[in-house]
Amino acid sequence: MNPDFLRRRTVLAATTAMFAPVALAHHGWSSFDQNRPIYLSGRAASVSWRNPHVEFDLELDADLKLPADLASRALPAQTAPVDGPALLKAAQLPTRRDRRWHVELAPLFRMNAWGVPELKTGDAVELLGFTFAGERGDAVLRAEYLWVGGKAYGLRSSPA
Repeated sequence: MNPDFLRRRTVLAATTAMFAPVALAHHGWSSFDQNRPIYLSGRAASVSWRNPHVEFDLELDADLKLPADLASRALPAQTAPVDGPALLKAAQLPTRRDRRWHVELAPLFRMNAWGVPELKTGDAVELLGFTFAGERGDAVLRAEYLWVGGKAYGLRSSPA
């Protein structure tokens, strides 16, 4: 075989192997328990409005409880097949007692597609999303739905 071809193939393989752990370390939806939707509400803190996705810390409301109207809230249509009404009906409060959660929203391009206003520290938000199975590990929520300023946003995909 051509030595240049072999050298390029070896470099490509090494580069791919070097970056594979980085790609695997970034958790997608599969890392989260999607059979147990969690409801959180509170105030945004430490907002990072940038790629690879928007994220912030959430200071939970002192009297966190499921809103009486949660199961009947209107939800926007998404391009992804998400059964929003079923998620709202199944919503639970977290069992862990952390008062501060790290929240992962969608990538910037999707936040812009939805027209989500840029969150600022102190903004009141409500979320429905998923955490790790058994609520193990850090207090992290991957948001499926975001309510801010009286409006609901679906974050799994683009608006339908």
